Amino acid sequence: MRTIGIDLGTTNCLAAVWQNGESVLIPDSSGEYLTPSFVSVDGDRIYVGKTAKERMIAHPDETASVFKRYMGTDKQFSLGGRRFRPEELSAFLLKKMKEDAEEFLQEEVGEAIISVPAYFNDKARAATKRAGELAGLRVERIINEPSAAALACQNIEQREDATILVFDFGGGTLDVSLVECFDNVVQIEAVSGDNHLGGSDFDSVIAKYFCEKQNLLWDSLDEKLRAVIIKAAERCKMELTAAKDAVMRVRYEEQSWDLSLTRQDVVHIGAEIFRRMEKPVKRVLLDGKVSPKELTEVVLVGGSCKMEIVRQYLSYILEGRKIEMCDPDRMIARGLGVVVGIKERDDEIKDMLLTDICPFSLGVGVRNHDGSDRDMMSILIERNTSLPASREKRYYTSHDNQTEVVVNVYQGENYYADDNLPLGQIQFHVPPKRAGEIYIDIRFTYDINGLLEVQLHTPETGQRQTMVIQKEDGSMTEAEKEAKLKVFEKLKIHPKEKEENQYLIAKGEALYVQSTGALRDAIGEWLGYFTSLLEGQDEGKIRKQRKKVEDAFAQLEQILQYQGVPMGMNPYTENWYERDPKEAVIEDFEAWVERHRGES
Repeated sequence: MRTIGIDLGTTNCLAAVWQNGESVLIPDSSGEYLTPSFVSVDGDRIYVGKTAKERMIAHPDETASVFKRYMGTDKQFSLGGRRFRPEELSAFLLKKMKEDAEEFLQEEVGEAIISVPAYFNDKARAATKRAGELAGLRVERIINEPSAAALACQNIEQREDATILVFDFGGGTLDVSLVECFDNVVQIEAVSGDNHLGGSDFDSVIAKYFCEKQNLLWDSLDEKLRAVIIKAAERCKMELTAAKDAVMRVRYEEQSWDLSLTRQDVVHIGAEIFRRMEKPVKRVLLDGKVSPKELTEVVLVGGSCKMEIVRQYLSYILEGRKIEMCDPDRMIARGLGVVVGIKERDDEIKDMLLTDICPFSLGVGVRNHDGSDRDMMSILIERNTSLPASREKRYYTSHDNQTEVVVNVYQGENYYADDNLPLGQIQFHVPPKRAGEIYIDIRFTYDINGLLEVQLHTPETGQRQTMVIQKEDGSMTEAEKEAKLKVFEKLKIHPKEKEENQYLIAKGEALYVQSTGALRDAIGEWLGYFTSLLEGQDEGKIRKQRKKVEDAFAQLEQILQYQGVPMGMNPYTENWYERDPKEAVIEDFEAWVERHRGES
């Protein structure tokens, strides 16, 4: 039974498999790779893909698209007198992808790795897993779309060290991610995005602009005419991808309308889209502490990146950087094929490691001391933390003789807790004492598939209580939960307790003992820097920086023989961000030796 990767896009879907040492795209029965994300209902018959897309004009009341935007919400679509949730419509698409793959592979497909926008929250990801299960697929892994694209890029380029900005602009969502590639690791550093921004928004503003110029009232038009105008707007948008101007033509019944449009017109009427596009790009660079000049490459993903004005605006945001395009429609699917290969432990890529991050912060509501009745958000796991992650904080009782603590768990970035997405609640009994005398240690453990364990512990009584918050997919058995909890026990090991980290701390302390004066201060700075990394408990950052600290200690050990001190060795100074630490150590050591050559 085979595993496939599925790019479940807002506009199109695409599947891939790892075969004969490479990622292979899966065609449908007609030999085409892109399946339009449309579903249409005609009585007891379901149409999926290009047939459904064509039915949009003639049967708009029976056809749906762009439903991916509403995954994880209560929105329902009425098609042909029936009501469907977004995940049910998505299940029809996934079922078609499964059948096409089985026809192509001549094997049964039982499992799928599905990509989602990095900025999907837990409810949207849970809905995606449910869609897979409804389609008869086991979905153990959900992959962020930019992560898959970065993996595809790295698999092709094979760069040893690269900082990549992935700009994923599809039909209905925008994702921006900062990715670090080193050794065989593809590590996501920061993500941001807008789940309600995509190429379909350009279709909408062009359609409404057209109506305005033709004195048509958009809200008064019947559904069929609206569908015709939207399709004409999409066609015009695509023409403007290759040309600077185009004519938008609409023919409906006995009427016809024409309007000339230029790229500049689209820039003008789509000004708000461009403003929204800029925000996640700047946020990712800020969160990742990277400037546009430090980017090795910009990877474009999604069909909307084909628009020349989109690439020009992105170049403007990135301070004039040249933007090149390479198969944006298929990059995510190609990356998913690589993920399948990694899962199957293929010899070609079994050593590649893809790390992901938490796109939203996770925390609990705590009493607000500014006089407001609304609890404030106390964050345990920050957004952009590498997964899996485990974090712990200590909280104290807030009033005298308190016998119960109610812990509300949230996901989000807002100051007030109830402005964020509620994930669950746990009640915990404590002995009655004066406010602040009893404290509770709360630990969050979050895995790469979105399973969150909340553990409460009161040292005063030794009492412990645990709650597992799952992505509401309802598919996990108690046995599977127990297996996951065993995995969590390993995740709770603090990074300080790992042998390689213990060794490096011991090495630094030994060097510190042996040295004096300025050299001892330099060793202390590096030791303090690495210790602070361990306190941060971010496994990805620790793994990435550990080699640099090892190299620094090795060079400092040599310098110790000369009792000199290298310049610019403080990891907290700007030098740390401007120069590679290893190179800085070597340069400073060689310069010191040259200066003191005649003294020994």
